[in-house]
Amino acid sequence: MTQTAIALFLFLLPLAYSPGPGNLFFAANGARFGLWATLPASLGYHVATWLVTAAIGFGALRTLDAAPGVFALLKFAGALYVFWIAVGLLRAGRQDTGEAAQPAKFRDGVMLLLLNPKAYVIIALMFTQFLGVSGPDRSVLVLGITTFFTLNNLVAFTVWTIMGAQLGAIFARAGSARAMNVWFGLMLGAVAVWMLLA
Repeated sequence: MTQTAIALFLFLLPLAYSPGPGNLFFAANGARFGLWATLPASLGYHVATWLVTAAIGFGALRTLDAAPGVFALLKFAGALYVFWIAVGLLRAGRQDTGEAAQPAKFRDGVMLLLLNPKAYVIIALMFTQFLGVSGPDRSVLVLGITTFFTLNNLVAFTVWTIMGAQLGAIFARAGSARAMNVWFGLMLGAVAVWMLLA
């Protein structure tokens, strides 16, 4: 399993740590509200990640083969959801105006994962590359890969959240919280377009 874990980490490294909907979502929330306030959303995202990954590892995607329109629907809904988050950031006022802005909640993290069809594709690809056994050992391997994948994502998103929080502190000192909101809003808007067109 150690060799599999190393190979899996190298496979996931560019996928988990490069900018994407999840990373930018958590960076933006970290910048706006700090690390600790993002924990409920992170918990929601990673509980959903573990459950969806395990389900795919045990063959859940086979049931969707007869309904290819489901992925197109998920793609559209996911892009709309990320765009909605981007609009919220673009409309947000300065951090020091006392507006009742709220950090993302557990359900937001769950929805972010569930409405991201690219996550399903990455998970399915991961299992085709690293799940080569059959029999009782297969179940253990599915659960091991699922847990490793989830923990790796947790580390990546925490790193992005911390970077966002640091950036937020810099913008707050410079009195440019509005500019930070606009910057993250535009970045997430671009990610929504990318999700829709890719």
